Amino acid sequence: MSADQGYREVPNRGLATVAIMAATVMQVLDTTIANVALPSMSGDLGASPDTINWVLTSYIVAAAIVTPMTGWLSDKFGRKELFLGSVVGFVFFSLLCGLAWSLETMVLFRLMQGVFGASIVPLSQLFLMDINPKERRGQAMAIWGAGIMVGPVVGPTLGGWLTDSYNWRWVFLINLPVGIVAFLGMAAFLPSIPKRIRGFDFFGFAMLSLGVGALQLMLDRGADADWFSSTEIWIETGLAVIGIWVFVVHTMSADRPFIDAKIFLDRNFAAALVFIFIIGVILLAGMALMPPMLSAIFGYPTVTTGMVMAPRGVGTMISMLAVGRLMRIVDPRKLIFVGMLLTAYSFNMMAGFTPQMDAWPIVSSGIVQGLGLGLVFVPISTMAFSTLNPSGLPDATALFTLVRNIGSSIGISAFAVMLTQNTQINHSELSAFINPFNPNLWIANPSAAMGDRTALSQVDGLVNIQAQMVSYVSDFKLMMLVTLSAIPLIFLLKSPKKSAGGAAAPAVHMD
Repeated sequence: MSADQGYREVPNRGLATVAIMAATVMQVLDTTIANVALPSMSGDLGASPDTINWVLTSYIVAAAIVTPMTGWLSDKFGRKELFLGSVVGFVFFSLLCGLAWSLETMVLFRLMQGVFGASIVPLSQLFLMDINPKERRGQAMAIWGAGIMVGPVVGPTLGGWLTDSYNWRWVFLINLPVGIVAFLGMAAFLPSIPKRIRGFDFFGFAMLSLGVGALQLMLDRGADADWFSSTEIWIETGLAVIGIWVFVVHTMSADRPFIDAKIFLDRNFAAALVFIFIIGVILLAGMALMPPMLSAIFGYPTVTTGMVMAPRGVGTMISMLAVGRLMRIVDPRKLIFVGMLLTAYSFNMMAGFTPQMDAWPIVSSGIVQGLGLGLVFVPISTMAFSTLNPSGLPDATALFTLVRNIGSSIGISAFAVMLTQNTQINHSELSAFINPFNPNLWIANPSAAMGDRTALSQVDGLVNIQAQMVSYVSDFKLMMLVTLSAIPLIFLLKSPKKSAGGAAAPAVHMD
């Protein structure tokens, strides 16, 4: 049974797509839009800089735990019903977040927002595959991917503008009109999918929730808790390892596990999970590093930072709109190869950043990176499910989203740690040359060479900027190497032409 047999005709595919993407962009924006509002939120809610981070942590952990349940919930309550209920719950708790009166209520409402928002992205991908025939799924995944990848770029800029121009509460209240439009459109145009009787493996779900939840908590709390010098981080790491290990063993041995292990036998899907993990690492990690770099080293305000980073989203949009059509005539694996090379080249460009440059290198490297990631994301998102049986798609799309999110969390945490450590090391090494015996210091700043405190403070500031820049460059070089190391995985992907014949790439059947 091919995946194309899951196609369902709808009265108006265009309006249905608009409604689906409105819900998707709304949820994706919310993962980053609140970050820049935290300082204003902290003052209004009477929270300290440390405790206000629970506004982000509660959302991330809740979404990570609930995302794998998407497949079972859609079978139990109906795919359309779950999608509509998720949007309603997400919008309702967005309203409550905008009305929150204390840190405790905000954390609770954000947690519930994460619970209801967790299924929106995998369900949106699932419905776009449902309402598009096989020959149009490349274009459908291009539209979906544009929303997924452009959202995190736009989020901080939009959040900063809303906070500066109105109030931090509008960061959440803006979801109301978007959510209402999405709900009405989906209620009118999405097809109803028959429910499926399916048992619930509570033990498997509990172990997966324990592992994923503890992992996300460790990654999000690590920087504040000073990583493995903290008992809390060791406990969370232990729980993550135990939960994930027991879940894997249970899944391989149970008769009816929470997630059917047969979907991992599909080579395209298994390889795509590795690819999307790496994309998650380099995509959001790279974007997470840029705003603090532009602020600390170049002195850009939030709005300027958003404008400088916006061309990255433009590059992504261009490549995604093109790749949707190119996939009909070009082997998707070739597009992925070109995309990975472009992405690696963009990091090579970023490795040449200096504190003295203007905005053009940032803009040009962002455009190249956007073009590259767009060429990778769409073919991977399409080929991942091309040979799976429709009954396995709900679990598969949920895992696809979960693995991408975990990759993003690991990437952000890992590169942030390396940035901090390298900055300290580089500062120590560079400052060793600031002494009265260095003739270059006498030429550049005689007052500092004679021990003037004001002059030494100025020199220390310059040294700190250089140390940070060298650390950012090191991170960008490592991202380039990670990207290049993933290219051989392309050979694991099967050509869709071979898959179409059925013999080369049989669909994975699941009871």
